Amino acid sequence: MKLKRRRKLVTYLNILDQPVRFNPFVFSRTFLLWALLGLVGGITAGAYWVGLEFLTHQLTFFSGWQVIPVMAICGFLAGLIIHFIGDPGEINLIVNNIRFNKGKLDPKNNPSMVLSSLLCVTSGGSLGPEAPLVQVTGSIGTWLGKLFRLKGEELRSLSIAGMASGFTALFGAPLGGSLFSLEILHHKHAVEYYKAIIPAFVASCFSYLVFALIIHLGLGPIWDLSAYEYSGIFDFGYAVLFAIIGATFGWAFIFCAKFFKSIFEINPIPIYIKTLIGGILLGIIAFYIPITRYFGHHEINDLLLGNYSLTLLFVILVFKIVAISITVTSGWRGGFIIPLFFVGATLGLIIHQLFPTINLTLAIVSCMAAINACVTRTPMSTTILLATLTGFGHFIPILFASLTGYFLAPRIPFISSQMEKEQESTPNPRN
Repeated sequence: MKLKRRRKLVTYLNILDQPVRFNPFVFSRTFLLWALLGLVGGITAGAYWVGLEFLTHQLTFFSGWQVIPVMAICGFLAGLIIHFIGDPGEINLIVNNIRFNKGKLDPKNNPSMVLSSLLCVTSGGSLGPEAPLVQVTGSIGTWLGKLFRLKGEELRSLSIAGMASGFTALFGAPLGGSLFSLEILHHKHAVEYYKAIIPAFVASCFSYLVFALIIHLGLGPIWDLSAYEYSGIFDFGYAVLFAIIGATFGWAFIFCAKFFKSIFEINPIPIYIKTLIGGILLGIIAFYIPITRYFGHHEINDLLLGNYSLTLLFVILVFKIVAISITVTSGWRGGFIIPLFFVGATLGLIIHQLFPTINLTLAIVSCMAAINACVTRTPMSTTILLATLTGFGHFIPILFASLTGYFLAPRIPFISSQMEKEQESTPNPRN
């Protein structure tokens, strides 16, 4: 007995003699680096949003026929910026650099991206600020990674975390923003770069806090949908049915965008001429259908609260798809996620007017989820984002709709760089 007691005593003394060690993961240099990236990303996103709101308020002063010259001039100026300062590229280039350029996003293109996108978004283009923010904050991640001499997957992970911080700031959904930055990179494998998950989560949380402090962002939905009450298992069937309709219009948008792209590429013309033509066309659409102007952040609420006839809703639906397609293909800069949500909301209102007995909120959310998942191939993040933005408390119907849109998407993704390089250019074995 005495021997056992002595052994226990020696064991306890050895334990006490060892210094107390903090968790090396939480207090490591990498965690602080992710947090710093989130803080910088939140400040950057906040400054961009403040500038966006200020310019938008200035340019909304012009209405009626004045919209046409204003959008034409802004498009022309944006084209000149891209021509002389440098082409910042589009979402295709961002995805391509993350996947095939060792995760490096070049910060030298940020001035061109910021200036051109501010002109395009604030003048009324049908593209949102999410793509510019993702580009800028992702390149900040690359810059910090090089500053701390990171290489390989560590550098790629920091770039992805930077993308997540920018996307989260705009949508106010850290989990959704983190998953989006991973899902958008591949059309099949959502977590191909799984090592970036925790860095993206950490950077997103810190970015959200800073952005919320700058613009006084609150918790809660930003789009005023009526409360949804679960009415039975058939609601899941309705969600899938609405999603099939939404995916159909996702295909329609993709074909429309390809059509306008082929038109703009018939003859090689300077980028500032393309953006000028795009601005004129967008101005004409905005003049006749004012609600199609801008990317939809505030316009979705106007759409939901307005008492639009069925015919007018069909007109809005068609010309909003046309406006997004022109904006994407004429060289204007921005992202198409929120504009696609606007298309989904319009489609849901149309379905409800055709069949008044169905649940309006379920129809709108299902169409929004399906069309975005069909085009961007991001079913998980789309589900989380819509649950956050609409306050739709029942998570599973949105997931059903998102997955339906995802699996009904075209085999060749709209964002072509989501595919493997060998799939894009597989050599013919006969050659």
